[in-house]
Amino acid sequence: MKKRERFKRVISFFEGFVILAIHVLMFAYVWYGSYVELLETPYFRRGHWAVIGIYALILFLLMQLYGAFKIGYLRLMDVLYSQILALLCSNVVSYIQIALISRQYLTAAPLVEMTVCQIVAILLWVFICKIIYSALYPPRQMLLVCYDRDPDDMIMKMSSRRDKYEICDIADLTVEPLESVCDMVADYEAVLIYDIPAYERNIILKRCFVESVRTYVTPKISDILLRGSDSIHLFDTPLYLSRNMGLSGEQIIFKRIMDLLLCFPIAIVLMPFFLIIAIIIKLTDGGPVLYRQPRLTLNGEIFQIYKFRSMYMNSEENGAQLARKGDDRITPIGRVLRALHFDEFPQLINIIKGDMSIVGPRPERPEIAEQYKEIIPEFNFRLKVKAGLTGYAQVYGKYNTTPYDKLKLDLTYIENYSLWLDIKLVLLTFKILFQKENTEGIDANQITAVRTKKE
Repeated sequence: MKKRERFKRVISFFEGFVILAIHVLMFAYVWYGSYVELLETPYFRRGHWAVIGIYALILFLLMQLYGAFKIGYLRLMDVLYSQILALLCSNVVSYIQIALISRQYLTAAPLVEMTVCQIVAILLWVFICKIIYSALYPPRQMLLVCYDRDPDDMIMKMSSRRDKYEICDIADLTVEPLESVCDMVADYEAVLIYDIPAYERNIILKRCFVESVRTYVTPKISDILLRGSDSIHLFDTPLYLSRNMGLSGEQIIFKRIMDLLLCFPIAIVLMPFFLIIAIIIKLTDGGPVLYRQPRLTLNGEIFQIYKFRSMYMNSEENGAQLARKGDDRITPIGRVLRALHFDEFPQLINIIKGDMSIVGPRPERPEIAEQYKEIIPEFNFRLKVKAGLTGYAQVYGKYNTTPYDKLKLDLTYIENYSLWLDIKLVLLTFKILFQKENTEGIDANQITAVRTKKE
């Protein structure tokens, strides 16, 4: 198994190369067979190569961004969804490119037919690659090491990928001696270290390194802060520098410029949808179209967030609560708006006003944030930057992700911030728009996203 692991990247590269080559060859066939003869000004050979090369580059970058090559890493449906999304985006961009080259709107029929054939090729490719991957790499036999935190939530998450992980044993350090846990490491293909104290974790990590055993670690907040630090070499001793100031001055300026450059065109384009949604909400029950609510942003400042109203009036007369699965407070039109994230559109106003940014931690309600702080004192760490319309926790988490995990994701964003990261998260937001788990409410027996501890 360990020998085969060394060649996993080679196999993944070959699989990705095959599907990319199929797509590019199909595009080349359509370009030469359907569009070249329609050009008013004929292209030379290098011109044709440039068009095909640009298509290949755009498709590769989008597939890479959306994780379309990650067979075995992502779930089968996620890979399929990522492949199709990247393909559709690339083909739309290519049609625009062809229209610009020809200086007229040519028929899109050849590209549509090509897209259908490409989707069929994707289905076959995913199916064949999955068979190859399953045969070469069966689920890893794993040991889960925990301490005083209930591991059931992590076990449930790992169990959702039975094709990739199999937790065979659990070592609880409150019961098992550290030495015996270290001796168990060599009997498994992988070890999952789940939120244990730093001293014990370091010893187990070193033992895993000696035994060449793959190790998965859930990071602590201090780990994320260290990971975002700069490595400096002033002396002959390595140093990590954490500035702990949030964004720098130039980052704040460029981030604000990007917000305005994106928000104004989007708001203009979406204005007709705003009007249609507003009319439908008004006709539903005669109540207000917009819903205003106090939220927290940079340095704990409170602002009024705007949303299209998706719940019945007076739905929170018993206090602030997050939406639940099958929540009967949500109106029929509200369910559609939430599923498509259209209820968030009015927050473009908040971004233009400067209350929020396009990308950043999602703003919490003050009263719910106070509940979280009782359990997680570090929860206010995420207020080092402005709240956002989308964010790291929204792209890589879910609506019902626990506050502790959301805090880790938000801190990962803050500590690794760059303008490219913002652009990447904006593009990845399109991928999650229609995924159900990103709009799914908390469990019916929860008041906030903090899960009840096991009795």
